[in-house]
Amino acid sequence: MKQQNNSHNNKFLKKIFIKICRFFGFEIIDQNEFYVPTLNKKLNENLNQPGEKSITLPLGEVKITRKVKSLNVFFRSCTNINMLTQNKARLFNKDKSEYTFRSLNSIIKSIIKANKIMPNIEFNLTVIDHNSKESDLNQIKKQLYASKIQNNLVSLNIDEFKNNIKKINSKNEQVTENQISNMSNIHKSLLLSKEMSKDLVYLVEDDYIHQHDSIEEMIFTYERLSSQLNRELILCPSDYPYLYTKVESSNIFMGSKKHWRTIGETLCTFLTSKEIVEKHWEKLISMCQFEHYPFEKPLHDIYKIERCISPIPSLAIHCTNINSIFGLSPNVDWEKLWNENKSY
Repeated sequence: MKQQNNSHNNKFLKKIFIKICRFFGFEIIDQNEFYVPTLNKKLNENLNQPGEKSITLPLGEVKITRKVKSLNVFFRSCTNINMLTQNKARLFNKDKSEYTFRSLNSIIKSIIKANKIMPNIEFNLTVIDHNSKESDLNQIKKQLYASKIQNNLVSLNIDEFKNNIKKINSKNEQVTENQISNMSNIHKSLLLSKEMSKDLVYLVEDDYIHQHDSIEEMIFTYERLSSQLNRELILCPSDYPYLYTKVESSNIFMGSKKHWRTIGETLCTFLTSKEIVEKHWEKLISMCQFEHYPFEKPLHDIYKIERCISPIPSLAIHCTNINSIFGLSPNVDWEKLWNENKSY
């Protein structure tokens, strides 16, 4: 009987102690039970608290001073152009529309998951489409409607931008109609980033299939590293193969569940803040008015000033030809990710 009373008293005191720790913002780790009683979570669960603290064991806690308020995703679609600058077949060799639908589905699923964990962050998904056929547009509309995410579908009018695009590129060649479409769509994405966004923006092409926790990881990582470094960042979701063809120094950071490294080159899919977009507006717009070589050269120039990072392993795969150095990320189950996003 006395042992029962002692056990009861110990449990009561433990509960009181946990409540006191919660009140003062402390966390308790019960390593015997692999449990964090103050958070009511297992040690291998996500221990972060959006906008408050980032917890990575055994490194401890980072107080979040740079809180994310919103994320606007700008998804650039064009189902009638298979490959922008190549004629090679993509992985799985499907119609371009299939990559668009699965990429959109993967982003929707990732936003929904992030929104459950981060209810105070405002999410918006805008599809900017150019010249997709009506049946494909209907499918995109169907996916947006079913998502229940705040969304928009914008039809790109190239005439808004065409006259501002120089017709001869840096290689002294004629700029193709496909490239003019691409440059116009990026320009529209940047304009909407300034008009619609309150905080973070994610500019993404329609052939990137995302892991289900991609958006969650990028936001948690942005809050954590931006708070630690006291600066705005640029995040690329892909671990491109080219990164393993060069011997270059990188700084390695700990995100939420991934390692991240500094990089100097990306394609035109990246997450950043409205502040960065406004700060480097002229440089970004130059990419939409003159075809550089490489095309993303203005972005790469920005990365010499701002810190751009990418995850290891990848959060999204770029569904190009298997031999592309800016394509499929290593050490990722491409087929599994492809199949997971079939049911749209």
